[in-house]
Amino acid sequence: MADPPPARTTVFNLLRATAPLEKVLVEGWVRTRRDGKQVTFVELNDGSCLANLQVVFDPSKPELALPEGASTGASLAVRGRLVESPAKGQQWELHAVEVTVVGESTPDFPLQKKRHGFEYLRTIAHLRPRSNTFGAVARVRNALFMAIHRHFQSKGFLYLPAPMITASDAEGAGEMFQVTNLDLSGAEGGKPVDWSQDFFGRKAFLTVSGQLEAEIYAHVFHDVYTFGPTFRAENSNTSRHAAEFLMCEPEMAFADLQENIRIGEEFIKSVLAMVREECPEDLEFFDQRIEKGLLKKLDHVMESAFEVITYTEAVEILEKSGESFEFPVGWGKDLQSEHERYLTEKKIGRPLFVVDYPKEIKAFYMRQNDDGRTVAAMDMLVPGIGEIIGGSQREERLDYLTANIEERGLPIEEYWWYLDLRRFGSAPHAGFGMGFERLMMYVTGLSNIRDVLPFPRTPGNIAF
Repeated sequence: MADPPPARTTVFNLLRATAPLEKVLVEGWVRTRRDGKQVTFVELNDGSCLANLQVVFDPSKPELALPEGASTGASLAVRGRLVESPAKGQQWELHAVEVTVVGESTPDFPLQKKRHGFEYLRTIAHLRPRSNTFGAVARVRNALFMAIHRHFQSKGFLYLPAPMITASDAEGAGEMFQVTNLDLSGAEGGKPVDWSQDFFGRKAFLTVSGQLEAEIYAHVFHDVYTFGPTFRAENSNTSRHAAEFLMCEPEMAFADLQENIRIGEEFIKSVLAMVREECPEDLEFFDQRIEKGLLKKLDHVMESAFEVITYTEAVEILEKSGESFEFPVGWGKDLQSEHERYLTEKKIGRPLFVVDYPKEIKAFYMRQNDDGRTVAAMDMLVPGIGEIIGGSQREERLDYLTANIEERGLPIEEYWWYLDLRRFGSAPHAGFGMGFERLMMYVTGLSNIRDVLPFPRTPGNIAF
């Protein structure tokens, strides 16, 4: 009876083997190929880890003589023996006994063995995951995504996939992408559009937030969270803005601002610890190649006791700082990244929450404080980037919420169901939102959001 074929394994598993292996099957892509008179060396990578596996071929054997197309970028399936490597810097190498060239590559493969600029790599988003940096980004992104789910699931939160199409503007800013199946070409000549004939019978948009829907379920299940794509039609071509990104938004019933702060601090420390444990090799790579001191920065956040100061105190600190800021500081103005970083890096020296912002610069749903001037809002600021989480206690009082909506000139009829939550069993509740890609930038040290999104959507760019 013939021996069963070897089970497929990964480069990650082979590089961590504890003993030689006789029958191995590994499939991956050629990173580099070096041909000698007596032996051919191939560095093979399958995306399972940062490191490559060295595969040794004997070209004198016809079945192991690689064709010219088995060059950088080609895909191979290799069977062989895992043996100790005589080369420095690696414990194991694979001696091939059989190879299948699954897909050949051509000499003009764009990712050769040299460093490529990030701007160039953005033009080949279909190939850049094969580079060291973006392979590491993808693995950290996956680990961080799963860490968020594990954290909230372990705390008893219910996961709610919020709808991507909505009629409500959760932020009240109006920067929303409209969704329609109507032919709008006639509207250019001034012809009015009959939205009752649209697919949903009214105007519809891509969501900017799942918070309002999360509040519905928080009034039933106590603690819930949404985690999915959101969209903002903000024509801001900066390194920190994208039109499509993931948002994680927990919502907790019977919670006030202080509970919101506690849960936010616990959350960020938990997910950083998980990704720190699961991606040590990739994070070490980012520490060496992208941001020196990255690991110390992450450890500092996990080990610190977060400070809490009011917005008013923050403004006073900034006004007395003697710093020359690009954006002016003053009560009633929103804090900019440079202000936030000064507070965390130079003044406080550790992560902090800024609370109780002026109500005019915050969203309509935030709970008004007793002073009538501020709302129970919170922003989590961390060294190196500034704001990473923003949230608030929600306004649970029907009369206050109604007044807020009317004062801002929002169409109150669009929020009838949101007001119903305040009519039928309203309870104090709070929550926050975290842009997933903003956290990815912080964890990897990458300074441009385009480099932590697999396929960035920014003004003028939807190539892939």
